Amino acid sequence: MESTSKVLVFFGLLVFLQVWCAAGNVYDIPAVMSLNGFQQGEEGGPARCDGQYHSDDLFLVSMTSKWYGPGLRCGKMITIKSSGGIVQAMVVDDCEDGCGDNEISTSAAVWGVLGLDPSIGEVPVTWSDV
Repeated sequence: MESTSKVLVFFGLLVFLQVWCAAGNVYDIPAVMSLNGFQQGEEGGPARCDGQYHSDDLFLVSMTSKWYGPGLRCGKMITIKSSGGIVQAMVVDDCEDGCGDNEISTSAAVWGVLGLDPSIGEVPVTWSDV
């Protein structure tokens, strides 16, 4: 009976550690970055986080559903790194069906500060929670 209790405690500790690590920040996740319009009249509707449209002059990001989660990153900042530099952008949307499995879609302002040409279409980046 004592060995069963030890196994249960050990198993419980492992589960706790997995949940604790999964809930923590993530760092340097490889992704593909594409351009997204966040203003009314551009692709998609209002941002899922707040139901509003936003200026493309702001540093904004829409994430694939697996990273967006059920809104866990809404309003939070992420750091995006590319060959052009580093920028922080606020998560405002889930790109749902419009994104690939490892894609973030950002505003023109993000592309501009990174010195990237939006006509490229997609660029490899990494992102991290702030």
